[in-house]
Amino acid sequence: MKYIVLTIVIFIILLAKPWEINFAGGTPLRDDSTLLKANAARFKIPLTLYPIGDVICNKDSDFPESDKIDRSIERFMRSWSIKGASFALMKDGKLIYSKGYGYADEEADIKTDVQHVFRIASVSKLITAVGIMKLQEEGKLQLSDRVFGPEGILNDSVFLNIKDRKVKKVTVENLLRHQAGFAGAFGDPMFSPVEIARKMHVPAPADLTTLIQYVLKKRLHYYPGTSTLYSNIGYGILTKVIEKVSGMGYEDYIRTHVLQPAGCYDMYLGNNLYEDRLPHEVRYYESSTPEMIPACDGSGELVPKYYGGNNVEGLYGAGGWVASASELLRFLSAIDGDPALPDILQPETITQMTAYAADALPIGWMHVTPKGEWWRSGTLSGTSVLLKKQADGYAWAFITNTSNWKGPRFPSYINQMVTTALKKVSNWPEKNLFDLQHYEPRRFLVSQ
Repeated sequence: MKYIVLTIVIFIILLAKPWEINFAGGTPLRDDSTLLKANAARFKIPLTLYPIGDVICNKDSDFPESDKIDRSIERFMRSWSIKGASFALMKDGKLIYSKGYGYADEEADIKTDVQHVFRIASVSKLITAVGIMKLQEEGKLQLSDRVFGPEGILNDSVFLNIKDRKVKKVTVENLLRHQAGFAGAFGDPMFSPVEIARKMHVPAPADLTTLIQYVLKKRLHYYPGTSTLYSNIGYGILTKVIEKVSGMGYEDYIRTHVLQPAGCYDMYLGNNLYEDRLPHEVRYYESSTPEMIPACDGSGELVPKYYGGNNVEGLYGAGGWVASASELLRFLSAIDGDPALPDILQPETITQMTAYAADALPIGWMHVTPKGEWWRSGTLSGTSVLLKKQADGYAWAFITNTSNWKGPRFPSYINQMVTTALKKVSNWPEKNLFDLQHYEPRRFLVSQ
């Protein structure tokens, strides 16, 4: 039997002629792509997907009008002193453009390319929200479930020391929509790991369990569900909800049930220090002289926020993920309701996440409009990111490795720049760079 399978695989390879595809920057042959997938379907041989950054590079997005958008992005980067950035564009589920700009690591003289990954800050919340919605589809929780108290999801003894009884009314949906009532009057707990460690008498940085215990000792700012106050700790709590309900570590569950089914393989939880950076991860910068703050490990050493000041490793589902612009679009394509690529969520779940409400934030997203536009932005020391789905079928992601003094307002400037730049290109290429994820000739026999 194994010889029959081997013969079939060799036959497919000979028909597909994968050696004619230039993985160092050439243009894929549409006939080869179609033929390989058709024969794989005919013989019921699964096509393995590989990380998009492994099979495409900047040159794959060169076409006659590409210089127009390149000039717009490069001019924007100069005006805001951005060291490096990545931009990817999708149309109707097809990745039609993906490039890196500037330096991924200026000191090491490494230019940014498609494979480089960046911290994506609060875009991580969208990933976490999808994880929660998957658990709802699996029948393991409901959005109306209470989170705290003896009858709540997090009814472990470590979370039962609750000062404000209203906390026991907090639901999963309250957390998803930033309506749980956790106040930031004393600073954002997710960015106060040293101070909270001191108050809770534990070594710095305070871990996520300790941060949650700390906020449970405080009173809510309002009754759950009656108002909205953006809350990083709320998504930290959702991280623990995913772990408790799934019985898996947060990253393991997200990777197994969300990212891999979506075709995303180069997304990780980030680390604090440059020397602990992930494969292909960029170096981070400030657009001006960086502010030095005490290290999150409690050593007292003054360090930049983006390397040791902020406890990135403790952000988890609130802001800890690292990804490329292309893989963000691959993720979006799996939760957008477009049939071009299979979704990992049911249509009614996607509708629930993106329903417009004037008095509440959407689930996972930051903004949705009645016209069908969805935004999710993120800012963190060393990075700014905007992921946007437009009503006209285009979707895009733009990420920088340089933070800006405008902070959370900076993604609006990114939106203005990209919106203007897209109008300058009248003819986008008719291709789908996602198709190249099906090809890896050097591993083809092994992958089957």
